[in-house]
Amino acid sequence: MVCLGNICRSPLAEGILKSKVSKNIKVDSAGTAAWHSGNLPDKRSIAVAKTYGIDLTDQRARQFLVEDFDRFDYIYVMDKSNYVNVCKLAPNNEAIDKVELILNESHSGKDLEVPDPYYGGDDGFENVFQMLDEACNKIKDKLENA
Repeated sequence: MVCLGNICRSPLAEGILKSKVSKNIKVDSAGTAAWHSGNLPDKRSIAVAKTYGIDLTDQRARQFLVEDFDRFDYIYVMDKSNYVNVCKLAPNNEAIDKVELILNESHSGKDLEVPDPYYGGDDGFENVFQMLDEACNKIKDKLENA
């Protein structure tokens, strides 16, 4: 799960998917920028996740690394800008094929973006949670049927 700073959208996506899949499936998140490396997710992401019984306080922001292409089978990005930034790091076309806009799982082929709620109010975090929850349900089904 990848967004810009790894404190709002991608930690939510990580927490939501982890809550839906078995423990033997590795789920992680990262940001294309390193501004918040080592920090907890945004308090508003933590709060909205908590209302759904998901704890994000074990997560720490980190930057997306080239090695992540080897570590993960699927790389879900939150928006087109992060898609471009992740693909620039890809060592080959096979790695690029792993990268997908997360909302294409719930809205196939529409290339919709998860809006960054950072500068908005609490409602933005709730809306993002709902979008990611729907997409993560589809990802869960995909992983279980793989």
